[in-house]
Amino acid sequence: MEELSEGEVRVLRLLASELTQREIGAELYLSLNTIKSHTRSIFRKLGASSRDEAVARARELELI
Repeated sequence: MEELSEGEVRVLRLLASELTQREIGAELYLSLNTIKSHTRSIFRKLGASSRDEAVARARELELI
């Protein structure tokens, strides 16, 4: 598995919450486009096709 960047890990931790992507961006002082880009990259690296799947996979791998 390709390693997640520091920024991706920060986004991934918040994907596990109830926050929307826009709210995650506000929390991390990042644009919505940056959040979407990180999210796509996270999905690709974890082999996930949804937010729930990515979070479940991250928990299995003890990333969060």
